[in-house]
Amino acid sequence: MDKFSSIFMNRAIQLSINSVENGGGPFGSVIVKNNKIISEGSNMVTLKNDPTAHGEIVAIRKACKKLKKFNLDGTELYTSCEPCPMCLSAIYWSHIDIVYYGNSRIDAAQIGFDDNFIYEEFSKNFNYRKIPLKQKMKNESKEAFSLWDKKIDKIKY
Repeated sequence: MDKFSSIFMNRAIQLSINSVENGGGPFGSVIVKNNKIISEGSNMVTLKNDPTAHGEIVAIRKACKKLKKFNLDGTELYTSCEPCPMCLSAIYWSHIDIVYYGNSRIDAAQIGFDDNFIYEEFSKNFNYRKIPLKQKMKNESKEAFSLWDKKIDKIKY
Protein backbone atom coordinates (compact mmCIF):
# COMPACT_ATOMS: atom_id res chain seq x y z
CA MET A 1 0.00 0.00 0.00
CA ASP A 2 1.48 3.32 -1.02
CA LYS A 3 1.67 6.45 1.12
CA PHE A 4 -1.54 7.97 -0.25
CA SER A 5 -3.52 4.75 0.12
CA SER A 6 -2.55 4.52 3.79
CA ILE A 7 -3.65 8.11 4.36
CA PHE A 8 -7.03 7.48 2.72
CA MET A 9 -7.61 4.19 4.50
CA ASN A 10 -6.66 5.74 7.84
CA ARG A 11 -9.17 8.53 7.20
CA ALA A 12 -11.96 6.01 6.51
CA ILE A 13 -11.07 4.19 9.73
CA GLN A 14 -11.04 7.46 11.71
CA LEU A 15 -14.47 8.34 10.29
CA SER A 16 -15.77 4.96 11.49
CA ILE A 17 -14.43 5.62 15.00
CA ASN A 18 -15.88 9.15 15.01
CA SER A 19 -19.21 7.75 13.88
CA VAL A 20 -19.41 5.41 16.87
CA GLU A 21 -18.46 8.25 19.21
CA ASN A 22 -21.24 10.42 17.70
CA GLY A 23 -23.98 7.79 17.93
CA GLY A 24 -23.74 6.27 14.46
CA GLY A 25 -22.68 2.85 13.25
CA PRO A 26 -19.00 1.83 13.00
CA PHE A 27 -18.51 2.58 9.30
CA GLY A 28 -16.62 5.30 7.43
CA SER A 29 -15.72 5.91 3.79
CA VAL A 30 -13.84 8.34 1.60
CA ILE A 31 -13.91 8.78 -2.16
CA VAL A 32 -10.69 9.83 -3.83
CA LYS A 33 -9.97 11.32 -7.25
CA ASN A 34 -6.47 12.18 -8.43
CA ASN A 35 -5.04 11.42 -4.98
CA LYS A 36 -7.37 13.90 -3.25
CA ILE A 37 -10.33 13.16 -1.01
CA ILE A 38 -13.42 14.55 -2.72
CA SER A 39 -15.99 13.27 -0.23
CA GLU A 40 -16.36 11.54 3.11
CA GLY A 41 -19.19 9.62 4.67
CA SER A 42 -19.97 7.82 7.88
CA ASN A 43 -22.91 5.70 8.92
CA MET A 44 -25.92 7.92 9.69
CA VAL A 45 -28.67 5.27 9.72
CA THR A 46 -29.82 5.83 13.29
CA LEU A 47 -28.95 9.52 13.38
CA LYS A 48 -31.12 10.30 10.34
CA ASN A 49 -33.61 7.44 10.61
CA ASP A 50 -32.57 6.45 7.09
CA PRO A 51 -31.73 2.79 6.42
CA THR A 52 -29.86 3.81 3.25
CA ALA A 53 -27.50 6.26 5.00
CA HIS A 54 -24.53 3.89 5.08
CA GLY A 55 -21.05 5.42 4.99
CA GLU A 56 -20.48 4.48 1.36
CA ILE A 57 -23.85 5.83 0.23
CA VAL A 58 -23.31 9.10 2.10
CA ALA A 59 -19.88 9.48 0.45
CA ILE A 60 -21.27 8.63 -3.01
CA ARG A 61 -24.06 11.20 -2.66
CA LYS A 62 -21.59 13.90 -1.58
CA ALA A 63 -19.13 13.05 -4.39
CA CYS A 64 -21.86 13.19 -7.03
CA LYS A 65 -23.08 16.53 -5.70
CA LYS A 66 -19.56 17.96 -5.60
CA LEU A 67 -18.63 16.75 -9.09
CA LYS A 68 -22.12 17.54 -10.45
CA LYS A 69 -22.44 14.16 -12.13
CA PHE A 70 -23.77 10.70 -11.36
CA ASN A 71 -20.85 8.79 -12.88
CA LEU A 72 -17.85 8.53 -10.56
CA ASP A 73 -15.47 6.80 -12.93
CA GLY A 74 -11.88 7.71 -12.20
CA THR A 75 -12.47 7.51 -8.44
CA GLU A 76 -11.49 5.12 -5.66
CA LEU A 77 -13.43 4.26 -2.52
CA TYR A 78 -11.72 3.56 0.79
CA THR A 79 -14.04 2.10 3.38
CA SER A 80 -13.61 0.74 6.88
CA CYS A 81 -15.63 -2.39 6.06
CA GLU A 82 -16.45 -4.56 3.06
CA PRO A 83 -19.54 -3.00 1.46
CA CYS A 84 -22.97 -4.52 2.11
CA PRO A 85 -25.12 -5.58 -0.88
CA MET A 86 -26.86 -2.19 -1.08
CA CYS A 87 -23.60 -0.25 -1.00
CA LEU A 88 -21.93 -2.61 -3.44
CA SER A 89 -24.82 -2.08 -5.86
CA ALA A 90 -24.46 1.70 -5.50
CA ILE A 91 -20.73 1.39 -6.13
CA TYR A 92 -21.43 -0.46 -9.38
CA TRP A 93 -24.14 2.03 -10.42
CA SER A 94 -21.82 4.97 -9.75
CA HIS A 95 -18.91 3.37 -11.68
CA ILE A 96 -16.29 3.76 -8.95
CA ASP A 97 -13.07 2.16 -10.25
CA ILE A 98 -11.85 0.25 -7.20
CA VAL A 99 -12.76 -0.35 -3.55
CA TYR A 100 -10.31 -0.80 -0.69
CA TYR A 101 -11.78 -2.05 2.60
CA GLY A 102 -10.65 -2.84 6.15
CA ASN A 103 -13.00 -5.18 8.01
CA SER A 104 -14.68 -8.05 6.18
CA ARG A 105 -18.40 -8.80 6.12
CA ILE A 106 -17.60 -11.73 8.42
CA ASP A 107 -16.06 -9.29 10.91
CA ALA A 108 -19.20 -7.15 10.65
CA ALA A 109 -21.46 -10.15 11.26
CA GLN A 110 -19.58 -10.90 14.48
CA ILE A 111 -20.72 -7.56 15.94
CA GLY A 112 -24.32 -7.80 14.73
CA PHE A 113 -24.16 -6.43 11.17
CA ASP A 114 -24.93 -9.63 9.27
CA ASP A 115 -25.80 -9.11 5.61
CA ASN A 116 -25.54 -12.77 4.66
CA PHE A 117 -29.32 -13.19 4.75
CA ILE A 118 -29.59 -10.62 1.94
CA TYR A 119 -27.12 -12.53 -0.23
CA GLU A 120 -29.17 -15.68 0.47
CA GLU A 121 -32.43 -13.92 -0.40
CA PHE A 122 -31.04 -12.83 -3.79
CA SER A 123 -30.47 -16.44 -4.78
CA LYS A 124 -34.04 -17.54 -3.94
CA ASN A 125 -36.98 -17.72 -6.29
CA PHE A 126 -39.30 -14.72 -5.84
CA ASN A 127 -41.98 -17.01 -4.36
CA TYR A 128 -39.71 -18.08 -1.49
CA ARG A 129 -38.26 -14.76 -0.40
CA LYS A 130 -38.99 -13.19 2.97
CA ILE A 131 -40.42 -10.12 1.20
CA PRO A 132 -42.53 -11.27 -1.75
CA LEU A 133 -42.27 -9.53 -5.12
CA LYS A 134 -45.60 -9.50 -6.94
CA GLN A 135 -45.99 -8.00 -10.40
CA LYS A 136 -49.05 -5.77 -10.94
CA MET A 137 -50.32 -3.71 -13.89
CA LYS A 138 -47.50 -4.74 -16.22
CA ASN A 139 -49.13 -3.34 -19.37
CA GLU A 140 -49.97 0.03 -17.78
CA SER A 141 -46.45 0.29 -16.41
CA LYS A 142 -44.98 0.02 -19.90
CA GLU A 143 -46.07 3.57 -20.82
CA ALA A 144 -43.12 5.24 -19.06
CA PHE A 145 -40.73 2.68 -20.57
CA SER A 146 -42.12 3.37 -24.01
CA LEU A 147 -41.71 7.12 -23.52
CA TRP A 148 -38.13 6.62 -22.37
CA ASP A 149 -37.33 4.31 -25.26
CA LYS A 150 -38.58 6.88 -27.80
CA LYS A 151 -36.93 9.88 -26.09
CA ILE A 152 -34.19 11.27 -28.31
CA ASP A 153 -32.47 13.54 -25.77
CA LYS A 154 -32.32 11.06 -22.86
CA ILE A 155 -29.26 10.90 -20.65
CA LYS A 156 -28.23 7.28 -20.55
CA TYR A 157 -26.75 5.72 -17.48
